[in-house]
Amino acid sequence: MSTLPTQAGGVPVLVLKEGSDRSRGREAQHNNITAAKVVAESIRSSFGPKGMDKLLVDNFGDITVTSDGRTILDEMDIQHPAAKMLVEVAKTQDNEAGDGTTSAVIIAGELLGRAEELVDKNIHPTVIIDGYKKASEKALEILEKIALPFDLLNSKDFLKKSAITSMASKLVADHKEYLSDIVVKAMLEVMVKQPDGTCSVDVDDVKVEKKTGESLGDTKLINGIVLDKEIVHSGMLKRVENAKIMLIDASLENDKPEFDSKISIEDPSNISAFLKQEEDLLHNMVEKIFAVGANVVICQKGIDDMVQHFLVKKGISAIRRAKKSDMEKLARAIGGKIVSDINDVSCKDLGFAALVEERRIGDDKMTFIEGCKNPKAVTILIRGGIERLNNETERSIHDALCVVRDLIQDPKVVAGGGALEMELATALKKYAQTISGREQLAILVFAEAFESIAVILSENAGLDSIDILSELRSRHEKSEMWAGVDVNSGKIQDMAKIGVYEPITVKRQIIKSTYEAASLILKIDDVIASGKNNMPPSPPGGMPGGMGEYPGAGDY
Repeated sequence: MSTLPTQAGGVPVLVLKEGSDRSRGREAQHNNITAAKVVAESIRSSFGPKGMDKLLVDNFGDITVTSDGRTILDEMDIQHPAAKMLVEVAKTQDNEAGDGTTSAVIIAGELLGRAEELVDKNIHPTVIIDGYKKASEKALEILEKIALPFDLLNSKDFLKKSAITSMASKLVADHKEYLSDIVVKAMLEVMVKQPDGTCSVDVDDVKVEKKTGESLGDTKLINGIVLDKEIVHSGMLKRVENAKIMLIDASLENDKPEFDSKISIEDPSNISAFLKQEEDLLHNMVEKIFAVGANVVICQKGIDDMVQHFLVKKGISAIRRAKKSDMEKLARAIGGKIVSDINDVSCKDLGFAALVEERRIGDDKMTFIEGCKNPKAVTILIRGGIERLNNETERSIHDALCVVRDLIQDPKVVAGGGALEMELATALKKYAQTISGREQLAILVFAEAFESIAVILSENAGLDSIDILSELRSRHEKSEMWAGVDVNSGKIQDMAKIGVYEPITVKRQIIKSTYEAASLILKIDDVIASGKNNMPPSPPGGMPGGMGEYPGAGDY
């Protein structure tokens, strides 16, 4: 039971519910910062091209093997409220930029850890937060100045190099160049040029489908859509060339009444007439489809057995129960429209594909709609020998797609390998000298937090982090802006020359979200956790007003 200080007469004033927990001041700050540091520490070893993978087991015994920061934190089922804020940092980074989740959490943890050292020196948290704010604003300003803009149409190499950098730290690193080629081609295929000269692209326009079997080297880009469905009837053609495709989101069945209903037939001869009328309605549906020239039908809902029979007679192949998201991608891929009313269909609603074919992939049958002329939705079909490798490949490809999207929407890059972070740290240390007061110390530790990226890269590659950090500081002091850690050679290299690039969008979001998360946690000085009500319910027929029948009853 939590109390406030005793009042006159020595009687405690009860404020919080029994079982509540409360920590205040330095204790609360220490607990929150420690929890956040533990989260950052848990993914530290998975950072960089030489980072290790985590094997995560959930409550059902399913396992996940990954080095992706967000996936690790999602699977860890974290309970501490302050630690959950760092999970939110990873989610925000993933949603906004698609990559850099591990970096964001590591830097946020470093900012909090170094802030704790300042708090122990009696520097007030609000002073630290003000210093962090100035440092983050200056870091964003420097970032915009040193970023390298490029012409999207004439310098597509930057897209591939950035995608390779994104995949270099993942389980699929051995196939990073091949997969990066596929990712860049896919995104450029679905890219849309705007009237003002800019370009836009949506990651959702690239469908990622995976099937276990063969190897990652057999992953393919399909200029169209792959459906994890098969042709509904054995009598239908399994291969249709020059397909004219109708997309229907209504069911090809007779409408069933919403409520229970009965039909009374007094004359047995009327039964056949009733069945004939039902058959005619279904036949008319197929006639309307055939009349507009469609030879393939893809339906979001069900297709009646009788309709299937009539479609076979007309030589029309059909797929049923396609997902809504697949229907939308199909419409963009084949240039057709999704029809909601079969009575209002026209030939203008049809889409076109060079080939619609059912193929056996592994143990399953899939339908390929490919050879679309100008598809605004495409499919990457992942093949890998192990299901969990395919799952990690899907995550890696999603990150790479997001990186390419970032560059298409904002074509500016910075060098990776810790080069940018070291340049920001060097510039912030100089900037700190222009600030008087205790905020200067906060800016200095903000800079040191960014240096931790190069340190962790070195440690995970088995290099001497002290020597690496000393040499990097020296190089950046000499204006070698893009000097970073080449973990493959174990040396300091100009990362721009060896083609290690990252989008400015990723780094911009890291700076913003880490500052905000650190500030939010630092400003907390009181943690009040409500007690859980574990009392059993009152027995039936018990006396009203019994203890525990209403909140706080036991306090009186």
